[in-house]
Amino acid sequence: MNSLTDLVFSTVNAPLTILLIVLGSYRLFTMLVGLDLDFDIDIDVDIDTDIDIDSTGVDLEDVTNIELKKEAVVGERRRKLKWWQVILLYFNFVELPFLFTFTSWIFFWWAITVISTYLTHSYNNSFGVIIFLSAILPSLILNKIFTTPFKVFFKKLERKGVESLDLIGRRGILLSNISQEKLGSVKLFVNSDPINIYAKSLHGEEIKSGEEILIIKESSDKKFYYIQSYN
Repeated sequence: MNSLTDLVFSTVNAPLTILLIVLGSYRLFTMLVGLDLDFDIDIDVDIDTDIDIDSTGVDLEDVTNIELKKEAVVGERRRKLKWWQVILLYFNFVELPFLFTFTSWIFFWWAITVISTYLTHSYNNSFGVIIFLSAILPSLILNKIFTTPFKVFFKKLERKGVESLDLIGRRGILLSNISQEKLGSVKLFVNSDPINIYAKSLHGEEIKSGEEILIIKESSDKKFYYIQSYN
C-alpha cells in the first residue's frame, strides 16, 4: 500500500469514497451559491403500534429537509410497516433532514470499511467485499447513536422558524389526499423559500393531492393548519 489515497480508492473502498466526495461537494456547492435541488417524494406509512403515520406526503427540500414527523400521527391503528419503513423510522431517517442522516451513515460505513480492510489487507479482494457488506448494520447502529441527540435540536429549530411566519391566507399545494380528520402535507413558498406544513381539511371535505389550497387558520395546539381548496 503506497498511500492513503490507494487505500480509500481501492476496489472495495472506492464506491463509498466517491459517494462521500459527491455528498460533500453538493453541500459545499449549495452553501456557496445557495442553489438547492427540489424533489417531491410521497411515502405511505402506516404503523401498528402506539402511533400511526398515514399516507404522509414528504417533501424533499434541497435534498436535505425530507422529514416524516410525528405531527402526522392519527388515532386509529392500521397495517404494519413494511421492512424498509421500519429501517427509516428506527435508524433516524425520519424527523431529521434526510441528507444529514444519510451522509452521517455513509461516513460511518466508509470509516468501518476502510479501517477493517486496512487491518486485514483486504481492500482489493473478495474478503474486503464481505467486510464492505457486513459493515452496513454496525454503521447504521453508530449512525443512530450519533444522530439521536440532533432530533431535538432540529425539531426546535424548525418549529421556531415556522412559528415566526404568518401563514394565514397564503396559498400552497397539497401533497397528499385528505378528508375528514386525515392529516396531509402542504408545500408553499414564503419569500421564495419553500416550506412544508401539515394540514387538515377545514370542513372535512375531500381535497386531492396536487390541488391549490388556501390556509384558513392554525390549530389550537399549533401543530397543523386548517385549509380549503382554492378553486
